Amino acid sequence: MTQATVKKGILVKPNEFLGIIGGGQLGRMLAMEAKRLGIKTAIFSETADCPASAIADKTIIGSYQDATLLDEFSRLCSVITYEFENIPLSVADYLGMRSQLRPGRDILSVTQDRLAEKTFLNALSIPTADFGAVAYEGDIKLLIDKHKKSVLLKTRTQGYDGKGQVIIDNPKMATMAYYDIKEVPAIIEEKIDFKSEFSIIAVRNVDGDFLSYSPTDNIHKNGILIKSTAPSQLSANILKQGEAYTQKIANSLGYIGVLAVEFFVSDNDKVFANEIAPRVHNSGHWTLDGCYISQFEQHIRAICGWKLGTTQHHSKSIMTNLIGHDIDNWETYSAKANTKIHLYGKTETREGRKMGHVTELSSKI
Repeated sequence: MTQATVKKGILVKPNEFLGIIGGGQLGRMLAMEAKRLGIKTAIFSETADCPASAIADKTIIGSYQDATLLDEFSRLCSVITYEFENIPLSVADYLGMRSQLRPGRDILSVTQDRLAEKTFLNALSIPTADFGAVAYEGDIKLLIDKHKKSVLLKTRTQGYDGKGQVIIDNPKMATMAYYDIKEVPAIIEEKIDFKSEFSIIAVRNVDGDFLSYSPTDNIHKNGILIKSTAPSQLSANILKQGEAYTQKIANSLGYIGVLAVEFFVSDNDKVFANEIAPRVHNSGHWTLDGCYISQFEQHIRAICGWKLGTTQHHSKSIMTNLIGHDIDNWETYSAKANTKIHLYGKTETREGRKMGHVTELSSKI
């Protein structure tokens, strides 16, 4: 199905509705920034009492496959965006014919499948870990034999926060690892020995204007982002390479909105792209407090047809995620000087669940 023709100009004005698919913390923070700009938001979520519903002007609860609800949603909103990338492509196509879906479905078809994503990056001459499709456990052994070191087995779809992946240290583990991911379509990747990881948060509008925020150094644990620090302490040459790759990705897709790309840096300072996120991103949460205009406001400006704002950084920022029962220490965090606390309003605390974040600010950049 063909998407609607991309329209230019201001499509959402104050007191008009912007649609957001998904009601998690990203949808909540988008809705909060939209409200400050006078823009109304309609949330479409499959989960009742989602974090964004407390902020949105209208919440539609139901299946993303419900055509009646999709029609109601698209009639209300001339622009629709999303807070996560695993929307069924059939739903993206349906909404894209009835409204302006931003970012468009092309980026979804790339980022929903790890094999498609790596193939896309390599087609743009952007380095990634060596990889291959997995049809059976023998494919895993081939890559292990090739690199003589550990590899990563990952499901091709539905992977986030460390889910859907297994480290394999020797060929004997291949069969068990394949069973562990339930023999679903998979990708095998060389495990890069990296010394640093960073991300680029950028924005592009319908006119092709491109801006990026200060690159961010990241620390993950068990696949979940723990801490982001901006500005990055990596060399200017490394960071410029990441920014150039991110702009190449955005331009190649005619991208509209905020885009995040995560990178690894090897011991010999080679930059590898790891993942693309076609949305506002956890490693950009510090922009709420460390920049004049956050990634969330910037996304709204871009997709609604407003002029982009500055990405200037005014304070050194260290963002720490509150994972699971870290949230129990909210009072301690809230009492710290120069620290902003953001709690997502989730009523159930679970291990590995992002419950909020805190940002420590310093005037020295």
